[in-house]
Amino acid sequence: MTKTPRRRIDYLALADFRYEIRRFLNFSETAARAAGIEPHQHQALLAIKGLPAQQIATVGVLAERLQIRHHSAVELTHRLETKGLILRSRGQADRREVLLRLTLRGEKLLQELTLSHRGELQLAGPKLVAALKSAIARKRRSRSTVDDLPSAGSASYPRRRNYKTRKVR
Repeated sequence: MTKTPRRRIDYLALADFRYEIRRFLNFSETAARAAGIEPHQHQALLAIKGLPAQQIATVGVLAERLQIRHHSAVELTHRLETKGLILRSRGQADRREVLLRLTLRGEKLLQELTLSHRGELQLAGPKLVAALKSAIARKRRSRSTVDDLPSAGSASYPRRRNYKTRKVR
């Protein structure tokens, strides 16, 4: 029986990629706040405006695009409407459906933020791409391998409870 070789883990490349993502996200969060909105509000405006043509902007679609719960998306849209950045309306075919669209004010704010983000991406983009390529490259620079990781039962790798699969008595 032959032993299959273990893949090396390149922690340096993964950490560098996460760092570059975090730098861009930090820029984005700061830019949103400087424009007078919260980062999630900016993400919501972008998600609504940037939907594929065949998809209708609804609260449910927004929740999916932002990976948040439906009730959180409802509250987020309420705040955006209060600021005059979006309009909410009922669907024609299904009155339970809440449709979303940007106001002129929301369009202008999103355009300003998008232009500054594009400029930042022109600077940060090459670093992000290089870090991503390095993180997914087959050739690994790190000396660590999967064999170097502590086993699940070892003292350096504490057991965690899995609350999703725990039986309730």
